[in-house]
Amino acid sequence: MRLRRVEIVVKEVQGVCPLYSPGDRIVLEGYYVKASESKDVCIHALSAMLTLLTLISHGFSTLELGLGPEEGVAYLQCPDPGPPRTCGGTVLFELRCSG
Repeated sequence: MRLRRVEIVVKEVQGVCPLYSPGDRIVLEGYYVKASESKDVCIHALSAMLTLLTLISHGFSTLELGLGPEEGVAYLQCPDPGPPRTCGGTVLFELRCSG
């Protein structure tokens, strides 16, 4: 089985994120983050993505999972709630599959 390539793009930042800005991206090929094509990876964001990344990289339908408006596109947020709960912020990620 060939795993799908997943491009993760920062769509929006609410509050303050010390790492990500809109347009930043992380590229996953198979089980590997393509470091040369990717922004550093936040472990909090990665923890929120892992289950979803496993499913969509193995070909599960983002539509059937109810995670996006079209096939091969999914959205999720970083678990940091931002103000007034924390001094950080939350990041909205768009995950796009290809291959």
